[in-house]
Amino acid sequence: MTTTIPVGSNSTTTSTSKTAVDYQSFLKLLIAEMKNQDPTKPMDSTQYVAQLATFSQVEQSVQTNTKLEQIMQSSALSQADAIIGRTITSADGKTTGTVASVTLASNGLIAVLQDGTQVPVGAGVSIKPAS
Repeated sequence: MTTTIPVGSNSTTTSTSKTAVDYQSFLKLLIAEMKNQDPTKPMDSTQYVAQLATFSQVEQSVQTNTKLEQIMQSSALSQADAIIGRTITSADGKTTGTVASVTLASNGLIAVLQDGTQVPVGAGVSIKPAS
């Protein structure tokens, strides 16, 4: 008997960070700081430069994370393409069949067998060339 494993979602979702700030927002914050600082103790210009450098590092980190996410999705699609037509056995060994299609879900790859059974591709799953 084969078991069908339910899948919550069959599409990837991309979320944008609400904490991402652009240069205009940074400049507005900088101007607000300058307007509200104590005139008898003005902020040192090196502190402004340090804030700008920190902001730049945060922005680069956000861009790097976005690129890494794109690379991971591309890698997952390549893996999905590579297992279509192969024989897959679930980690518990109870389900075996030929992969008809693969779905990229938020929690990983889901192999859909020719009989419609869904097998999550993960640790312990065996994939062999079609017999």
